[in-house]
Amino acid sequence: MTKLICQRIMLKLSGEALMSDSGGSIDPDIVKRLATEIKELCDAGIQVGLVIGGGNILRGAEQAAEGLNRVTGDQMGMLATVINALAMQDALEFLGQPVRVMSALQINEVCEDYIRRRAVRHLDKGRVVIFAAGTGNPFFTTDSAASLRAIEIDAELMIKATKVKGVYSDDPEKVADATFYAKLTYDEALDQRLNVMDTTALVLCRDNDMPMRVMNVFEPGAIMRLMQGEEIGSLIERGK
Repeated sequence: MTKLICQRIMLKLSGEALMSDSGGSIDPDIVKRLATEIKELCDAGIQVGLVIGGGNILRGAEQAAEGLNRVTGDQMGMLATVINALAMQDALEFLGQPVRVMSALQINEVCEDYIRRRAVRHLDKGRVVIFAAGTGNPFFTTDSAASLRAIEIDAELMIKATKVKGVYSDDPEKVADATFYAKLTYDEALDQRLNVMDTTALVLCRDNDMPMRVMNVFEPGAIMRLMQGEEIGSLIERGK
């Protein structure tokens, strides 16, 4: 069997990745496909932590711009991530993959509280751990939550799953000649204000030497090929 480059990863999915083309908040077929790929990773011996955004249901910052209190809007957004986490949990369990949802907010009736040591034990036992409700605090994005959790669980790599090949100088869907970056440093991403993650998330990864791979989540089998050593997407690392 091909040697795997990582034993433990953090996968960050946007909530929009779960949306159907018709505009539905959660497309069961997309959730099932993503769950199938995650199970394949687990079957290969890779421990998977997962953070899913809530933008397919609600964005707190957008609600705040419409007049809702920002703290309230962000709390609503955290609950949206719990909904997505439960949907993914159900899809994984249907495939026979053990999984736990751990929430930064206390919602004991539907999922576990986030406790770092317990999360690591779940991973060691081959369970997917879905980290829901962000950091549990307003003003922090799920990108920041993914970076924080990746560091806390000692992940070897964080994968930012997007709809495009990787990191570009501009939006490739709007700028035809946008430059693709196969490799870059966190400082370069910050200095050039590339649309990778928010500043807090990038600084967390940089200061804790957490490498990140940005790649297209809609390319079937791409994550497994990455784990087998294929150069896919854009690699962001701390500079020398």
